[in-house]
Amino acid sequence: MTDPQQTPPSDAPAPSLHIDSDWKAQAEAERARLAEKEAALQARAAEAGSDKLPPAEFRSLIGLLASQAVMGLGTMADEKGRVVVDLEGSKFAIDLLQVLADKTKGNLTPEEAGELDEVLRELKMRMAAIVRMVAEQMSRAPGSVAMSPGGMPSAAAPSPGPSSSAASKLIIP
Repeated sequence: MTDPQQTPPSDAPAPSLHIDSDWKAQAEAERARLAEKEAALQARAAEAGSDKLPPAEFRSLIGLLASQAVMGLGTMADEKGRVVVDLEGSKFAIDLLQVLADKTKGNLTPEEAGELDEVLRELKMRMAAIVRMVAEQMSRAPGSVAMSPGGMPSAAAPSPGPSSSAASKLIIP
């Protein structure tokens, strides 16, 4: 242990701690701002309540249709934990979003138009990826997934066994 009375080996003075009072005021102001934001969020959540629906806005409509499309692209699982893919339902929801984009062209704010375009682009990319995965599944197990008249897979795949991989858990309603 060192003796606090002992001078450092060099002639330089011992380092001192400089406390700037401005940072304390800034930290306190930031803490107060965060507390106000949190209180405002809690007040809005309490005001909205759990029984109220979100406001009927264009963004809500886009979100509703997009969530239907995403659910059909494999984000749902059945009671056995198998992935459920409804390509026809997803294609329908994506097509509805495209109709909405076409019919509202020129009548949307730049933010609304940008959001709709971004959602459509993302959903179309996901759809293409899932269609490729379904095609791979069909090539591995011919006859396990039937094609509908519209060219989309429509029959249910057989129930996977205990040693099946995640790819064989594809179910097409």
